[in-house]
Amino acid sequence: MVNNAEEILPKYWYNIIPDLPKPLPPPRDPLGAEFSRIDLLRTILPKEVLRQQLTIERYIKIPEEVRERYLAIGRPTPLLRARRLEEYLGTPAKIYFKYEGATPTGSHKINTALPQAYFAREEGIEHVVTETGAGQWGTATALSATMYGMKSTVFMVKVSYEQKPMRKSIMQLYGGEVYPSPTDLTEFGKKVRKENPNHPGSLGIAMSEAIEYALDHHLKYLVGSVLDVVILHQSVIGQETIAQLDELGEEPDVLIGCVGGGSNFGGFSFPFIGNGRGKKYIAVASAEIPKFSTGEYKYDFPDSAGLLPLVKMITMGNSYVPPPIYAGGLRYHGAAPSLSLLMKEGIVGWREYNENQIFEAAQMFMRTQGIVPAPESSHAIRAVIEEALEAKRANRKEVIVFNLSGHGLLDLPNYDSMMKRVTSNEQR
Repeated sequence: MVNNAEEILPKYWYNIIPDLPKPLPPPRDPLGAEFSRIDLLRTILPKEVLRQQLTIERYIKIPEEVRERYLAIGRPTPLLRARRLEEYLGTPAKIYFKYEGATPTGSHKINTALPQAYFAREEGIEHVVTETGAGQWGTATALSATMYGMKSTVFMVKVSYEQKPMRKSIMQLYGGEVYPSPTDLTEFGKKVRKENPNHPGSLGIAMSEAIEYALDHHLKYLVGSVLDVVILHQSVIGQETIAQLDELGEEPDVLIGCVGGGSNFGGFSFPFIGNGRGKKYIAVASAEIPKFSTGEYKYDFPDSAGLLPLVKMITMGNSYVPPPIYAGGLRYHGAAPSLSLLMKEGIVGWREYNENQIFEAAQMFMRTQGIVPAPESSHAIRAVIEEALEAKRANRKEVIVFNLSGHGLLDLPNYDSMMKRVTSNEQR
């Protein structure tokens, strides 16, 4: 079993940049900018993380120490067949899911937190800082920093901080310092709070606060999504899934994942796209934050304060304030540049679902498979159910594979409030 795990876990990360149908528009500074955001990256990111962000190498070797940590946290994660869901739907389709909730931090986020912390430690860094939306990334950062003997500071989006107190607790148990963003610890946070003392926060604001805090305290910033280096590290998900499907003798037809910034979807699907595996790729977002249906493909800042370089992506604008929805990990104004390009080229399709739709899907999955999915991942499950029912109508024996990016055992207060709202709506 151990030997099999070592064989399935890749030795290299996969980078889709050289395999994109068009060159990726490069990051750039705003015209007439008072300082270079690109130079700022050299200050806040660990050197090797920045090198990997800018590289066009197709494969990058995973350091042996990082690979050992991957094995220690339970990689490769299981690829499971959702037989009970198939039976419930009466579909001829086979449904498989890659279960990233099996990691100690309960989501895919640790796949990039570990290497980023490793590269920071290799530089002699003693303290890292980051932001977190729903809490999964902050949890992964807190654990990874502690594993490599560093301190961590996490700016957690205020609405998630209040909705998910157990995420804050687990970050603190791992050794992280956690603050609800916007805060009074940064000038940008103070500005936001002055304009709106009850601001719910957003991932873009928390990113800006983390970057400002890193600059003011001479710390390194670890990035949780959107940038290509994150998707690079997350490619272990897709590469493992390919190896596991090959062992089963299965060829995937449809690949599905949810999208906040795009790292879990990209990490899962890009190795398939780059290797010509699969026929249909579906990125799923929240209808309450309709970036796919209403966003524009243009240069924009990844963060709210405009401290990071402009990147070309599908975006609702970096000043957009997302509503405080049930899935904090999807409350982001844009999508990763590489994913945005693939969507604009028509290679990746999209869906958007609302709270009622994803609650129904999550409940169906819980009652058939016994796993409580993260609300974010439930968006992918909704698309899987629709695809499986379409296969039933067409009598197609296709193979549907999705990334279950995290469990929802720390999201139970969110599910409780969703259940009350859905029940109330049904009684009207």
